[in-house]
Amino acid sequence: MNPNLIHDPWKIVELKFDPKQQEASESIFSLGNGKMGHRGNFEEYYSGPSLQGTYIGGVYYPDKTKVGWWKNGYPEYFAKVINAPDWRGVKITVDGEKLDLFKVQISDFRRELDMRNGFLYKTFRAKLNNGKEIKVESWRFVSLVNDEMGAIKYVFTPLNDDVKIELLLDVDADVSNRDSNYGEKFWVEKEKGTSPYPYVVAETKKTLFHVCTAFGSRIKINDQEKELNRKNITREKYVGVIYELELAKENTLTIEKIAAVTSSLNYNKGDELKQGAFDILKKSLEKGFDSLLSSHKEAWEKKWDESDIVIKGDVEAQQGIRFCIFHLNQTYTGTDERLNIGPKGFTGEKYGGVTYWDTEAYCLPFYLSTADKQVARNLLIYRYKHLPKAIENAEKLGFKNGAALYPMVTINGEECHNEWEITFEEIHRNGAMAYAIYNYIRYNNEPEYLAKYGLEVLIGISRFWAQRVNWSEDKQKYVMLGVTGPNEYENNVNNNWYTNKIAIWTLQYTLESLDYVRQNYPDDYGRIMEKTKFEAKETEKWTDIIDNMYFPYDSKRHVFLQQDGFLDKELKPASEIPEDERPISQHWSWDRILRSCYIKQADVLQGLFFFEDEYDIDTLRRNFDFYEPMTVHESSLSPSIYSIIASKIGNEKKAYELYLRTARLDLDDYNKEVYQGLHITSMSGSWMSIVYGFGGMRVKNGTLSFEPFLPGKWDGFSFQVRFRNWLLKINVSKDKVSIENQSNTQLQIYLYGEKIMLKPGVVQDFELRNKTHQVNA
Repeated sequence: MNPNLIHDPWKIVELKFDPKQQEASESIFSLGNGKMGHRGNFEEYYSGPSLQGTYIGGVYYPDKTKVGWWKNGYPEYFAKVINAPDWRGVKITVDGEKLDLFKVQISDFRRELDMRNGFLYKTFRAKLNNGKEIKVESWRFVSLVNDEMGAIKYVFTPLNDDVKIELLLDVDADVSNRDSNYGEKFWVEKEKGTSPYPYVVAETKKTLFHVCTAFGSRIKINDQEKELNRKNITREKYVGVIYELELAKENTLTIEKIAAVTSSLNYNKGDELKQGAFDILKKSLEKGFDSLLSSHKEAWEKKWDESDIVIKGDVEAQQGIRFCIFHLNQTYTGTDERLNIGPKGFTGEKYGGVTYWDTEAYCLPFYLSTADKQVARNLLIYRYKHLPKAIENAEKLGFKNGAALYPMVTINGEECHNEWEITFEEIHRNGAMAYAIYNYIRYNNEPEYLAKYGLEVLIGISRFWAQRVNWSEDKQKYVMLGVTGPNEYENNVNNNWYTNKIAIWTLQYTLESLDYVRQNYPDDYGRIMEKTKFEAKETEKWTDIIDNMYFPYDSKRHVFLQQDGFLDKELKPASEIPEDERPISQHWSWDRILRSCYIKQADVLQGLFFFEDEYDIDTLRRNFDFYEPMTVHESSLSPSIYSIIASKIGNEKKAYELYLRTARLDLDDYNKEVYQGLHITSMSGSWMSIVYGFGGMRVKNGTLSFEPFLPGKWDGFSFQVRFRNWLLKINVSKDKVSIENQSNTQLQIYLYGEKIMLKPGVVQDFELRNKTHQVNA
């Protein structure tokens, strides 16, 4: 945990500069707008440890796979959303000495991420080695209004003497990835120039994306705009502009630097790409930084109007959830169906910045409830368009007849993950694709999605499951061998309960969907049958699997077993692990982890969360009480699911503890890895911990249902959800639940199991039933 971060309801504030914390802070203070983003690196010279990172959604490099021993079926490459040309440099030399924040004395340091308004602010005083003392203030954002533009305002003031200044503004495409498998740089220069604006056009190797990064500037002295002589400097993949000037003591130099970033994803290569950047700069420079920031703030205000969660009486919890919502909103906006959500978003390189099953299992609910339905729909369309690649992925592993295996890691639909136990065994991800279709359709009441897109995907996934199981003569059941469940601390196990469960659920849902589309959309049904070459006899096998799937079960404890051999392990609570050996992923050998009972994240409980309605409360409680003590929560995806189930079974203490862990996972650096980037896809789990957990929201038979309770540490909380054509605000206080239907028509919901009719434009109050949620075991 960074001791220099303080609690604030709307800001992340760092009060002291500590070079040892810099890489972690760079992650925390990252910015993005759905199309591009960057880590919170300094604009100034900085020679200390730093992970420089600027990223453009959809622009990637297929870095050749690096493994110790090649196995048939390994992907040829690991796709990476690569470090892109950096436009943020505002580098100052004072009387011949560089303002290098690693080498000067820093005081009065303050860095703020203003989450309400979506910008990064920084101020400090510095004493240089030559004795000059200066003050700096800077503001930076990447625009939500124009997602190809970013801007910096930088104010420099000498405090104790007149100074001679050399100001360097630049764009640097000579960048690299720390995680490059072979130390390779991924960009080549195509073109650069200084007129009408400094720019570099760079091309990715192999994938041949073109990116134009250009900038323009306005310079003021004491608020008076100045035209200064400039010297252009160029070298390979680099363009800079140097200004030399003298500045009297206590006078101010203000630099506004506006950048435009255009890519061949949206422009034709060549003149159109450059002209697009130049047009953005011309319009933006005419408006100026303050006007651009004002429009950006208005855009963020609209985001918060529908996605904010207010917590009263607990600033630590409040800061945590807003940090999560902020990064979710700036990582994915849903405006481009070609883009998706990487586990690190625009905050780091780990995991390649590409798509995992996290999107469908964790992220989709947030966007379903807080944005126009097209935003969530685009997440599903992304997978639909990758269906041919999913079929190819399965074919590479020996599956036939249109069976589809969605990739563990991808950017273009092709599997690019190269760890055997993940790539080939963690096949439960296929189920998340099916569940997302179900979740989207039931939430939005949009069955036509099933006919147009969803059923094709379900058929491909179901064909995979039907071929992946085999009949066990010994058990007289179908079994699933050699898999890895969500708990990646067990590899190559047999009959992972969750994998078996979501497989047969998918088969059942596909059968129901086939029947529904056949009856209600006969034309689409005929098209799909022809396209997929579907044969009715396939359903006979599916039905047989559904009826005869094997599930490991402990009849003594009456819990579902994570896998066949789980009871062969020494079952000990994670509380017995010495603190200096946590997290075990960083201290134990992989052999020791695999032989232990310790669980990385929700596995059986993931299934109980998805299919809660199939189980009574005692079943949920028994399985929670059995598995939670052995869970080390070393996956960012883990605490939220446990928190939701703890809320459901009335374990308030655990629900709150695990909510705080998921919401503040990065701010408090629980897993000691925030320097690598933030855990974006787990942040939606924090949102679910409140809305699904403390708010008790579910969709039951096409109707919203709520069972809210108030954690003892809170004075109240409120949240808003979109549901089809309605917008609801739910406010929970110490004595009541208030629900406002902010739409124009009435809506029936369930509250504590009772039918309630919500009138349009009216706040209705109901009794808070908190007594069933006071178990502190």
